[in-house]
This record gives sequence, structure tokens and C-alpha cells, in this order.
Amino acid sequence: MVARTFVDNAKVMAKGQITIPKDVREALGVSSGDRVSFIVEGSTVRIVNSAVYAMQVLQSEMAGEAERAGLNTDEDVMALVKALRDTERA
Repeated sequence: MVARTFVDNAKVMAKGQITIPKDVREALGVSSGDRVSFIVEGSTVRIVNSAVYAMQVLQSEMAGEAERAGLNTDEDVMALVKALRDTERA
């Protein structure tokens, strides 16, 4: 994926609403009905696709959990799944 840098703008309406420009919607991968998040860092605000951002936060929070649980290989994961299934059947 090639990073694009561009500037676009929108007018703030009386109720604080804006229309997200088409190029920005495409860059975010959002369409009608999708949600966006506003991330405020000092005087800078980023607008991000909420679903993508939530997945990134989850991945960040889960980083290293498999290793801490002793799941270092595919075989470790398969053994855990088998043990859980055996426990459910018992």
C-alpha cells in the first residue's frame, strides 16, 4: 500500500456537522453507516476508521500474551485447543 499525503477541508455546519470529503473517506476505507473515531493529541486531531482502530488497540493490548501463556508454536496452540475440547466433552 502506497502512503498518500494530501490536504482536504470541509465546512463545519451550524450543528457541528461536516461532510467527510470523498478522498478522505476512501483513504479511511469508510462508507455510509461506518463509524469513525477522533483521536485528540494536544492540538492535533486524527480521524480514523473505528473498526480498524479497535483492532489495532486489541492487537496492541494482546501483544505477547500467547508467549506468556506458553503458546510458542502451532503445536502448543493445537494442544491447548484439544485439551479445552476434551474438557468440554467430559
